[in-house]
Amino acid sequence: MKGKLNLCYFAHSWISDWNHGNAHFLRGLVRSLGQMGHQVRCYEELGSWSLRNLVNQEGKAAIAEIDGFRRQFPELNIHFYKNDNSFAGFAAQELRSADVVIVHEWTEPAIVNAILALKQSCGFRVLLHDTHHRAYTRAREILRFHLHLFDGVLAFGEAIRSIYADGFGIPRVWTFHEAADIENFTPVTVKKQIDVIWIGNWGDEERARELREFLIQPAAELPLRRYVVHGVRYPEYALQELQASGIEYRGYLPNLSSPQVYGTSKIALHVPRRQYANGLSGIPTIRVFEALACGMPLVCSPWADVERLFRGGQDYMVADNGEAMKAVIEYLLSDEQACHQLGANGLETVRARHTCRHRAQQLVEICEELGQ
Repeated sequence: MKGKLNLCYFAHSWISDWNHGNAHFLRGLVRSLGQMGHQVRCYEELGSWSLRNLVNQEGKAAIAEIDGFRRQFPELNIHFYKNDNSFAGFAAQELRSADVVIVHEWTEPAIVNAILALKQSCGFRVLLHDTHHRAYTRAREILRFHLHLFDGVLAFGEAIRSIYADGFGIPRVWTFHEAADIENFTPVTVKKQIDVIWIGNWGDEERARELREFLIQPAAELPLRRYVVHGVRYPEYALQELQASGIEYRGYLPNLSSPQVYGTSKIALHVPRRQYANGLSGIPTIRVFEALACGMPLVCSPWADVERLFRGGQDYMVADNGEAMKAVIEYLLSDEQACHQLGANGLETVRARHTCRHRAQQLVEICEELGQ
């Protein structure tokens, strides 16, 4: 499978990133593939959950967000499909010239299995791209896919790769980390207005305890420091806790607006979901790559970089508990040089190893390996 590739990529949504962080990396990855000369067609379900919520929850602002996405990614060739009885015929027509079809794990099992059923007649290979913890926490949902028919799996961390290889018995699984889209995520030099920024969704109770210890309590004990939070799916009790601790909640932040917000902030906070701090240690989520790509001094709640993607203590700092978090934040805010050096170190590592271009090159190599 040498030369220029013809790829078809199915994801939950390319247009919307509302509670859909996977869109961040996937957009940049596909753009990089196109810049390398490969043809990529992007597919999403008509009326996807994320896009519906973007429109319903954000109202008129959603139109501006979609327009902004189109301006930033005019090269993305997006096609829509219906999740109904018409899909099999649609897929047979659309995918017949593909070399490799990649399906992201948020894609509905009925759609994925219909694609797998066309493999032999259409002659393409199929890869599953997994960027979530369900293989670890809710394996039954992953087993709804006809896993034995995949030609391989792209797993966004070694721990997930091991589950597919050793637990599910998939013979070909590659560790395929997310990365920063450095065409959009780059340092922005503007006046600092925020001391500590956290961008993330409350969502389910997957890190509520951690947010209270590493975000809410330190903010309450540092009343002279300005904390700002962006994200969605915050229940009323969470909003009340933020307000009581002096944290300003600003709601949904379009991903493409994040660099500007990082630019106005002195320190970025990372609080991983519990799964990525425990059984799936070593998997940094997309916010880590993006914050570092913006040159942000990054302070994390406990997270073990067991795959050594970064330089611990140089590219980011870890606080073992809430008291330590408060001390690290005060140290960095009082030492401008240390703060600057931490951000510069992380930026250096991301640009050297963790850009969408790096992952696009890896994906091409994987596709070539499939063809051997």
